[in-house]
Amino acid sequence: MMSILGTLFIGLIAGFVARAIKPGDDGMGWIMTAVLGVAGSFLASYGGAALGLYAPGQIAGFVASVVGAVILLVIYGFVKKK
Repeated sequence: MMSILGTLFIGLIAGFVARAIKPGDDGMGWIMTAVLGVAGSFLASYGGAALGLYAPGQIAGFVASVVGAVILLVIYGFVKKK
């Protein structure tokens, strides 16, 4: 249970960091940014651990969460433009 809550909290932070890193002006609010950050965090945390790239709780998980959130923000931007 704490693992899920930790991933959720890291995802919120990762979403806002990803929004600051990604260039351009997005018209989405902070709730959508947080949702995409949490989704990127869950994908990166459990995907990376399942592939054996890092163990849960390592700093690489946070970095991967930010990268996952940036990727989801870019995908969201492409989908929203169409």
